[in-house]
Amino acid sequence: MAKKNVAVYSTPTCPYCRQAKDYLKEKGVEFTDYNVATDLEARNAMVQKSGQLGVPVIDVDGHIVVGFNRQKIDELIAT
Repeated sequence: MAKKNVAVYSTPTCPYCRQAKDYLKEKGVEFTDYNVATDLEARNAMVQKSGQLGVPVIDVDGHIVVGFNRQKIDELIAT
């Protein structure tokens, strides 16, 4: 499997964000975590990519997943 460029836009208090990051770790997927509660630049990038402020937003090689969607994440990290 080729290495993916994965970014997770999250907040510290979001339970779905924690679940998504834990899931990626379980799968052995390296990712960059952006705390959009404190990082205005990351928040703006997340809104530009997803069109909303809801978290988590997961970017897998430019493919955007809003929320913790195991099936979609699996599809994107498998290709």
